[in-house]
Amino acid sequence: MSANYFKNYPNKDGFYNEYGGAFIPPQLEEEMKKINDAYFAISKSHKFIAELRDIRKHFQGRPTPVYHCNRLSQKYGGQIYLKREDLNHTGAHKLNHCMGEALLAKYMGKKKLIAETGAGQHGVALATAAAYFGLECEIHMGEVDIAKEYPNVQRMKVLGTKVVPATHGLKTLKEAVDSAFEAYLKDPVNSIYCIGSVVGPHPFPMMVRDFQRIVGIEAKDQFFEMTGELPDNVVACVGGGSNAIGMFSAFLNDDESKLFGIEPGGKSLDTLGDHAATMTLGKPGVIHGFKCYMLQDENGEPAPVHSIASGLDYPGVGPEHSMLKDLDKVTYDSISDKECIDAFFELSRLEGIIPALESSHAVAYALKLAKENPKQSILVNLSGRGDKDLDYVIENYGVPE
Repeated sequence: MSANYFKNYPNKDGFYNEYGGAFIPPQLEEEMKKINDAYFAISKSHKFIAELRDIRKHFQGRPTPVYHCNRLSQKYGGQIYLKREDLNHTGAHKLNHCMGEALLAKYMGKKKLIAETGAGQHGVALATAAAYFGLECEIHMGEVDIAKEYPNVQRMKVLGTKVVPATHGLKTLKEAVDSAFEAYLKDPVNSIYCIGSVVGPHPFPMMVRDFQRIVGIEAKDQFFEMTGELPDNVVACVGGGSNAIGMFSAFLNDDESKLFGIEPGGKSLDTLGDHAATMTLGKPGVIHGFKCYMLQDENGEPAPVHSIASGLDYPGVGPEHSMLKDLDKVTYDSISDKECIDAFFELSRLEGIIPALESSHAVAYALKLAKENPKQSILVNLSGRGDKDLDYVIENYGVPE
């Protein structure tokens, strides 16, 4: 990739080659331009950068460590390492961009943060940011996910956030995005839509990527300090793709590190609606104001999706990921629900780390790679902790003896 990659992508219109852009109602065009202009102005500002760095260090607890999984490596082969984003404040990588977006909202004079959430991690992170900056917050969440991720719903409410159920369609992540966009359209002047991944209309995929780049920057330096070389393989789960793009961004110019983005294979790849393997089985389309690979029904509309991980059950994917797939810079593959659950318990029992179900997809793929390549190193972005998933996993899968 070009040394000027981050200056070249996206282009001035928000496109990553053919993907991205802003396919939005006319009343939003001016607001998106204001957000874009404000971001470019303050992201170059020493005051903004200094405040964000202070937040990351003293509030979030960054840098998060890289950890070598000794027992997991002994059992499966290879040398498996985890970037411990589960140790970031609120328990996932989401706070990296939420604090940045909320800081941007503060500089713009916005009074209210609006967002969607699937697994609830983005919702908790944005609720945390709103409390930190003294802003109102409204989180839209599918009814199915509200029931599934009850602990995170309670955390959002404790933090002072209003949780709005999305009651149409499949009542999951796509519907939560629909609902949040509708709420934002009612008052775009006083509110800002803080998208929870590298998706949506420009400039959001770019902004979220830039705020998440800290993950890859830290991990690359930490891994080199620990081993004296770069990892042979870098693995991250992909729904919208924020944790993955944050990790991959540091390695795009390093041919010695192979990059793997892991999607939900769900119950089966054979039936539409039983998985959320967008990159594996989707084709280009427009969803939620941007162009990307998308799972589509017979009418070209976003297809129903399924994943055991609420944060991954989205029929689209980030436009930058779509471009990286076409350029063969990242290999996109899938992991089934069963493989995900097996990895959830393996990491818990062998290393004392309970991972989020989203992150468990990446862990499961790392175990496969370790078996196939016993002499190689594997760096996994452990994007979140699994507290939120415990009740759901135990209720539906029990606890193995």
